[in-house]
Amino acid sequence: MKDCIFCKIAGGEIPAEVVYEDEQVVAFNDLNPVAPVHILLIPRLHIPSFDDIKPEHKELMGHLAWVAGELARQKNINEGGYRLIMNCGRDGGQEIFHLHFHLLGGKPLGSSLLGRE
Repeated sequence: MKDCIFCKIAGGEIPAEVVYEDEQVVAFNDLNPVAPVHILLIPRLHIPSFDDIKPEHKELMGHLAWVAGELARQKNINEGGYRLIMNCGRDGGQEIFHLHFHLLGGKPLGSSLLGRE
């Protein structure tokens, strides 16, 4: 997708603080973090949302989850705990329509990040 900001980041057209990349996935620090560790994980393949996952994406989705776990261990947030979030659709809070995970950790997260007080 030529107008997708995440596709441009994955393609190297827009700079980002990349913390992991391979042939399928790019992970980079969020520009507006809500936790000490706030990493966005995206597939290089443009998939608009979780609702657009097809059977042929099963391996890619598993790889994304594996990378998230590896990054949690590398950032030393695995023992204290972390949150892995994927918003789906406008009402679900999705702002950029390229499938992505938010990996959050490094502090007690409580329930406020879920929209609850």
